[in-house]
Amino acid sequence: MKTSAKERIKILITAQGDFVAQRFDLAAEVVIAIVENGQLKSGPRAIIMDRPSAEDLCNMIMEENIDLVICGGIEDRHYQFLTWKKIQVIDFVIGDYESVLKKAISGELRPGELLVLTRGDLSL
Repeated sequence: MKTSAKERIKILITAQGDFVAQRFDLAAEVVIAIVENGQLKSGPRAIIMDRPSAEDLCNMIMEENIDLVICGGIEDRHYQFLTWKKIQVIDFVIGDYESVLKKAISGELRPGELLVLTRGDLSL
C-alpha cells in the first residue's frame, strides 16, 4: 500500500521483540504507526497485549481503525474477517519490523516477503 499525497493510513505490525511475529494468533505485542503523506508521522508505538489472542487482536484492529495489518502466518478465518472489513493484510512477512515498516510505506512490501537479516539483526 503506497501512500499518496494527503493520505493518512494506520499500520499495525504484529511483533515479537524487534521482529514481525511468526504467527498472528500468538502475537502478544503490536507496533502501530501512522503514516501521512508518505511519511511516518511520529515514532511507532508498541503495545503489549494482556495475552496472545487472535480475537482480541482483531478487536483492537477494529477499535484502532487500522488500515493495514502486517504479520507472519495468519489463519484463513482471521484473514477473511479482516479483508471483509476492508483492512488490507500483508501476511507471511519475515524481518525486523522497522525495515518492514519502511518497505510498507514505500509501497514495496508484498505478502511472503523475506527481508534479509544482517549479522546485527540477530540479537535475539
